[in-house]
Amino acid sequence: MPECAEEILVTGLVQGVGFRPFVWRLAQKLGLRGYVSNRGDGVRIVVAGPPERMAALVDALASPPPRARIVAISRSTAQDEGWQDFTIQASQPGTVQAGIVADLAVCPACIAEIADKKDRRYQYAFTNCTDCGPRFSIVTGIPYDRARTTMAAFAMCPACAAEYANPQDRRFHAQPVACPVCGPRLMFVAGPKGGNPVVGDVALDLAVSSLLAGQVVAIKGIGGFHLACLAGSEGAIAALRERKSRPTRPLAVMVRDMAMAEAYAHFCAAERQALEDVSAPVVLVRQRRERAFAPNVAPGMERVGLLLPYTPLHVVLMQKIGQPLVMSSANRSGQPQVVHNAEALENLQGIADAWLMHDRPIARRLDDSVVRVLAGQARVLRRGRGLAPEPLPLPALMAKSPPVLAMGGDLKAAFCLTQGGRALLSHHLGDMAQLATEQAMLAALADYRALFGQTPAIVAVDGHPGYRSRAVGQKLVEDQGWLLETVWHHHAHIAATMAENGWEQGPVLGLALDGTGYGPDGTLWGCEMLVCDYAHMTRLGRLATVPMPGGEKAAREPWRMLLAHLDNALGAEGASKVQAQLCALKDRPVDALRSMVRAGVNAPLTSSAGRLFDAMAAFVGSAPPRLSYEGEAAMQLEALAERAEGACAPLEFGLRLCEDLLEIDPAPMWRAGLHRLAEGVSGPELAWAFHAGLAHILAKATDQLARRTGLGTVALAGGVMHNGVLVGLLVPLLQAAGLRVLLPAHVPAGDGGLAVGQAAVAAYRRRQV
Repeated sequence: MPECAEEILVTGLVQGVGFRPFVWRLAQKLGLRGYVSNRGDGVRIVVAGPPERMAALVDALASPPPRARIVAISRSTAQDEGWQDFTIQASQPGTVQAGIVADLAVCPACIAEIADKKDRRYQYAFTNCTDCGPRFSIVTGIPYDRARTTMAAFAMCPACAAEYANPQDRRFHAQPVACPVCGPRLMFVAGPKGGNPVVGDVALDLAVSSLLAGQVVAIKGIGGFHLACLAGSEGAIAALRERKSRPTRPLAVMVRDMAMAEAYAHFCAAERQALEDVSAPVVLVRQRRERAFAPNVAPGMERVGLLLPYTPLHVVLMQKIGQPLVMSSANRSGQPQVVHNAEALENLQGIADAWLMHDRPIARRLDDSVVRVLAGQARVLRRGRGLAPEPLPLPALMAKSPPVLAMGGDLKAAFCLTQGGRALLSHHLGDMAQLATEQAMLAALADYRALFGQTPAIVAVDGHPGYRSRAVGQKLVEDQGWLLETVWHHHAHIAATMAENGWEQGPVLGLALDGTGYGPDGTLWGCEMLVCDYAHMTRLGRLATVPMPGGEKAAREPWRMLLAHLDNALGAEGASKVQAQLCALKDRPVDALRSMVRAGVNAPLTSSAGRLFDAMAAFVGSAPPRLSYEGEAAMQLEALAERAEGACAPLEFGLRLCEDLLEIDPAPMWRAGLHRLAEGVSGPELAWAFHAGLAHILAKATDQLARRTGLGTVALAGGVMHNGVLVGLLVPLLQAAGLRVLLPAHVPAGDGGLAVGQAAVAAYRRRQV
């Protein structure tokens, strides 16, 4: 039978997912000769055999292992070098264009092994296989092989080496394979100043005893350390909060399994699927009232962030402890999560009572990913472990664009690289107000560029002249001679939604709602009705502007925005008559603020939706006088709305033309709200009515603009689009008006996804036609 030889290159997410063993088994089954290897741009298959069997091999590649994702398969003629069999060859060093797989949650087969007393990996905290385990967090070079991971220092014992070499074993060429004989070990350190570590299995038992005693234990995971304590212990959580200076921000909770999760929270099918996903994110779900965690886990919230054990260490820990654990990022307030043992022992002094560590190094810091089901689909709020660095395809319009580095924003910082028609959005880095975050961004950028072999030609930055992310980008441009592209904040938000949805059909309407973003007119935008394509943005409408008394202070003290909105709606004299009814304005220096506004001193105008939410939260009494974290007032207001017993009439906003802009007027809403407050309407009902009123006016305004422009698609973006009550009301109203609605899912709607929009705009503007 005549034979031929071919070289087959498979690109996509095909490294670290068992793809080479999969090819080997196919070749053995079909009786083909040759070899398969990883290389920088994918997996290379050089194979010889009868043409019909070669065709069968290529057909079978279309059904790869479950963790793999193929982008393209190319075939070319090769020279038959007389191979006698089919082998897996050593990988070729280089940079990666194939995609690096994100870390994978422990699989059911490995969980079964660590629960089996007869198995040699019984309760072994570092069990893994081809289908699960660390990937991105341990990679030090490309292609993905053990020698280029943090497992390189752990030589395989004969038993593990036999599994690694056995094509019939699920650990065949599993790079992090290990066992108690040859793999990483646990260690436990106790006491305020540490001490000699206790090494081995007893370390885990000591950690369990510390947790059950109400202590805070720093636990090393895949992408960094967590601070853990009992989720049912109000005292332990209070101690954690005080030591970490995190008074009210909600804490994530790890549960043993799905049964425990359902005992504490309600789940829809999409939420269950998200929680059990291989990325193992934190999923925001609604708590059960009949069985709750300690009240200070998520103060004032209806929802709590749950996650399942995603490493064997967590699986064994949760089985031993038998109750939910708070899992908070291990860092001092405002600082990045700690990842190294020595760093943890030093930086967490005074926060942790004990440390449960191990000797497998972490190659890069990865915070937990966070998702929420909105409009029936799981949507990423924060991109981190389990999701980064998997690439996102860009619309074909950008296929011939030069490589771009987009710097993102200052809050929820993340950068984006473009390469070969894909967007590589980084993991969450933190807030750029902290020097440590800026340093972490520069380090992560160098890391990604080295791994992916990307040299930017263009750097895209936000239009805000005071953003640190912009300054860092400008410095790179000056140092490297790259081109600078400025992309306005809300244009980038809408472009991110367009790009993720593969939009290529011209302009869309855009609703961009967030805290604040610098606008082209030099004012602070935040509730914008736009027409956008990838090149341009035109503002068609907005929320009526009000002053921000005290500037940035108004973003931290919601009562300031309440005063500004009431003065705007009723006049200062009218607002003075009602302010005594509002607890948020009692004993506040309202006269001084009014003088500041009249004088135009430190009171910039804003059309911010986020600041409107702050004002309403103060109005209904759900916001504290001073916020302890960004978005707190809006989250409290949403939680209050979720407690409303059934729907009530929306608080109606007005709509008017102002300076050629369609303007949403909140004054009627405030007058109606005061009337209902006087009638004794409850806080939850007022909060729900506010959300409903805003959704209705946004839908009405968008419908009018759609009729005016002839556009039938609207893209939603901005951090306010993480609000489940608003999105749940708004999307059906827009669809009922005959509009197609685009929402992001894999890219955060807030500033964590800003860089994708910047990258898409810059890539389109600089494309080669």
